[in-house]
Amino acid sequence: MIPFTKAHACGNDFLIVPEDAAQSAGSDLAGLARRLCSRNTGVGADGVEFFSWTGKAAGRIHLRNADGSVAEISGNGTRCVVAWMAEALDSQPGDSLAIDTDAGLRVCRIDARDGQTVDVTAGMGVPKFVPHTLQLIDGVEIVGVEVSIGNPHFVALADAADFSVAKRSWTSIGEEICGHRDFPNQANVEFVRVVNEHEIEIRIFERGVGPTSSSGTGTSASATAVLALRRCLSPLKVLAPGGAQTVAWSGPGTELSLTGPATLVARGEAW
Repeated sequence: MIPFTKAHACGNDFLIVPEDAAQSAGSDLAGLARRLCSRNTGVGADGVEFFSWTGKAAGRIHLRNADGSVAEISGNGTRCVVAWMAEALDSQPGDSLAIDTDAGLRVCRIDARDGQTVDVTAGMGVPKFVPHTLQLIDGVEIVGVEVSIGNPHFVALADAADFSVAKRSWTSIGEEICGHRDFPNQANVEFVRVVNEHEIEIRIFERGVGPTSSSGTGTSASATAVLALRRCLSPLKVLAPGGAQTVAWSGPGTELSLTGPATLVARGEAW
C-alpha cells in the first residue's frame, strides 16, 4: 500500500507521496503517477509530488505530471507540499520551509493557517525571458514571450474576452504551441488578458496535463511577461479560473515571489 495526501492550490490538484514508500513498493514512478492521477480509475490529480525529508524544516520533491512525464517544478505543487509540511511540523505564520526541487531550492514562508488551508509566499527564483515569435502549422505567427521560471513557458497576449488568438480557441493553439518544434522538450503555454495595470487574467495549457484551472509557474511566467513588457506594475494580481494569486517582482535579475493558498483535501492509501 502506498500512502498519499491530496491537496490543491486554486484547483490545481496534486498527490503527495513519500518517495521511499513508492520505491519500497517497487513502483515505476511514471507508471504510478499515471495510475494515481487518472480521474476515472485512480485518485485523480494533475501530478504527483514524490517527497522526502532532508532536514527539520526541509524536504526534496520530484514531480511527475499526470501523464508520467518529469516536470522540473510546479509552483502550485510546491505550495501543496508546503501545506502538508506545515501540518506535520505545526508551522506558524512567519515560519519558513525549504524545498529542493529539480529547478533549484525554493524557500517558502507561511503567511497564515486556517484549518486545512495555508497561505504561502514562495520564492520562485530569478525568471529569464526573451521575446519569441513562432509560426503555427497554418502559417500564422504568434508573438509572445518565452519565459523560464525553472521550467519552460510561452506567454501570449490575448485581447479577446474568450482568450482566442488568430480566430482560434486558446486550447487549440495552446496544444499546438506546447508541442511546437521550437520547444523540443515541450512548453507550458499561457494566454494573458490585461485587466488593468495591477491585474491580469490568464488561461493555461500545461505540458503533460492540458488545460488546467491554475498554475503557479504559469502565473509567475505570465506576470514576468507583462511586467517585462511594461504593460503592468508590481505587485500584480493574477486571476485564473481556479482563483487569484499575487506576484511581486522588482525586475530583471531579481527573484520573483508568488503568494497564494494551498488546501489539504484527503488522505488515503493506494495499491
